[in-house]
Amino acid sequence: MKKDIRRTIGRRKFVQVTAATALGFTILPRHVLGGKDYIAPSDKITLAYIGCGTQGIRELLPLLANPQFQVIAVCDPNKQAIGYKDWAKDWLLGEIRTAIKQPDWAPGGDNTIPGGRDNGKSIVETFYANVRPELKYTGCAAYADVRELLDKERDLDAVKVMTPDHLHGVIATAAIKRGKHILIHKPLSNRLLEGKKVIELARSSKVITHLIPWDSNGSMDQVMAWINAGEIGTLSEVHNWTNRPVWPQYPTLPTDTPAVPDGFDWDLWLGPEASRPYSPNYTNMVFRGWYDFGGGSMADMGHYSLWTVFNALQLQGPTMVIPHQSHVVGMNGVVPFQIKNDFSFPIASTTRFKYPANGSRPPVDLCWYDGGIQPAIPIELMEQNKELPAEGMMFVGDKGKILAGFNVQNPQLMAGGKIQSADQKTDKRSQVEQTSQALPLFVEACKSGKQYPGSFREAEFITEAINLYAVAQRTGHLLKYDAASRSITNAPDANKYLSRDYRTGWDPATI
Repeated sequence: MKKDIRRTIGRRKFVQVTAATALGFTILPRHVLGGKDYIAPSDKITLAYIGCGTQGIRELLPLLANPQFQVIAVCDPNKQAIGYKDWAKDWLLGEIRTAIKQPDWAPGGDNTIPGGRDNGKSIVETFYANVRPELKYTGCAAYADVRELLDKERDLDAVKVMTPDHLHGVIATAAIKRGKHILIHKPLSNRLLEGKKVIELARSSKVITHLIPWDSNGSMDQVMAWINAGEIGTLSEVHNWTNRPVWPQYPTLPTDTPAVPDGFDWDLWLGPEASRPYSPNYTNMVFRGWYDFGGGSMADMGHYSLWTVFNALQLQGPTMVIPHQSHVVGMNGVVPFQIKNDFSFPIASTTRFKYPANGSRPPVDLCWYDGGIQPAIPIELMEQNKELPAEGMMFVGDKGKILAGFNVQNPQLMAGGKIQSADQKTDKRSQVEQTSQALPLFVEACKSGKQYPGSFREAEFITEAINLYAVAQRTGHLLKYDAASRSITNAPDANKYLSRDYRTGWDPATI
């Protein structure tokens, strides 16, 4: 009888029923039942891990180490560790072996870089066997299709999404509709209107949502204290520059047609995007550079640096977006020509966003730089024979400037010919360490039902900016934007890039 009840009502309801029934018995402290630091199975967040590429696996390891989670499923359209790329050949392999306490663990496949759902499943099961044997873990499910996972794993509490950018919005929508709490990496979507719809759906839902780069944002406290005290006069510009892209940026479409690797479902990897021949130059870390699959350098890094700036300065919809970009020249026989490119981000670019006044804050321009381009070196630095760092941020007023690290760390006030440093400690934790230390906040939010900083609800205007950056670069033209109607008013053809045409089975409205 008990087995029939559990099969019918599901894990969550079963826990509630048995907990209510248990009130008639003596309740013992859980440490008596399971030892020190014991967490009852009903208190764990069961989680599916969606996306088992190199960065996905890298962030899977600290999540496994958190006893408040139990990973019960992984998902990736790539079955085997074939064709993966990483920032160093053995870096990830060493991390995996240490985390799962198996020094001879090997990825298989082409035996080069770990990746794929077989590796994801193996890492999860080996970790629980070697590191947490007391859990008597029964096995990790593995799926190629995220839609199948969400339909079958109905007792799932949460998902973490580590796929290429073009799948983020669709998967987030499907998860929220099914009542699953969700952690997702940047960006929320690589299409503006899709991202807006995800945010609206999150606002109307009780699901806990979290956009992971918030965990690595810097503090604007010191910068705002100087601005509000009038130390740099009236703020007029914010400059932010990065050394990205640090991946190959392809100026032409692939022309070769290699075979799809064994075990790789190319159709599932494309998801909502239009069909095209497979190329390894689309997948893994290089997806970031394609308008269809990625979000470019600003989507990759701007969330870490600018999200907190948007909040502090109350930047909402820009009125104008002005792009400038590098170009590539080819040869047609003996005649050079500029290659027309509306498929991949430029190798280097700048984008200026013009934001109107908001309350007491005057109009301000936000200037983004990538590919090695930087703003002019301030005179205060030149007089000391110093240059700007490879990545950084600068706030410009009519009486001075504030120079800071990329995500606002170590701010310096430059005014009156002097440079003054703030007494501020720098957060030197890696992004993975910061994310790991933020996981308990997500767990608490899932249990309490209260949203916490970094939710989708707070990401509207950074999501809008990174997608307008992409549209401006793709068209190569100044854009006038009406935030109220979510439309580009001076170049109607550009509006097609605010959304996408969904392939059958991938429309967020029906998924």
